[in-house]
Amino acid sequence: MMPDRWTRRALLLLAALAATLSGCTTYVTSQVTAFSAWGGGSDATRTYAFTRNPDQQHSIEQSTYENLVADGLASYAFRQVPERQARYLVGLAYGSRMDTVTVAQPVFYNPWPGPYWGPFNPWGPWGPWGPAYVNQSYPVYSHALGIRITEQAGGKEVYNVTARTSGDDPSLVHIMPFLVHSALSNFPLQNGSVQQVKLPVDKNTGALAEVPAAPSGTAPASAPAAAAPAK
Repeated sequence: MMPDRWTRRALLLLAALAATLSGCTTYVTSQVTAFSAWGGGSDATRTYAFTRNPDQQHSIEQSTYENLVADGLASYAFRQVPERQARYLVGLAYGSRMDTVTVAQPVFYNPWPGPYWGPFNPWGPWGPWGPAYVNQSYPVYSHALGIRITEQAGGKEVYNVTARTSGDDPSLVHIMPFLVHSALSNFPLQNGSVQQVKLPVDKNTGALAEVPAAPSGTAPASAPAAAAPAK
């Protein structure tokens, strides 16, 4: 009978832990790394067009993500124009992967439940040998977005930023708005900068909570991020 009771308690504990973790996720935190040779310029010169590699041609997924990035760039006075008129070319790279994390979870088991010891059980709630542990594996999904800006005349790279986040959401398309907002937050970052951006999740939809638009050339006020230049 002991193994059955032990197993039941372990499963109940793990189920409760999973429910607690899922219910407490109210933010998506991304690490953002930027390399910059951005020279600024007037708003009138911030014209751009998206460029695609061969695998991205005619991709609906690519178009979806480009629309998100276009909205973000518009906050900094970038204007999308036909490629022949663009000063800058903007390229996107993105992807996801799944890893497995194994965590040792305590299993509390009392081999001598009351009334043998009553309220003065000297062993406490887990018996005389302390808590036992079982290994539980969880999937962890990592998502990344890279945005690369180059000058069309000459091909000089002027900005390259990557946003990465990990969590229990397997959907890149669901996480992409968070990655886009994080990657473009505080634009332009200094060369070699690393920052964390923490964005709120709408508790009803699970999507990025609505945030105020940033004035042209400034950082989004709603993105609580602490910039830490790389040493």
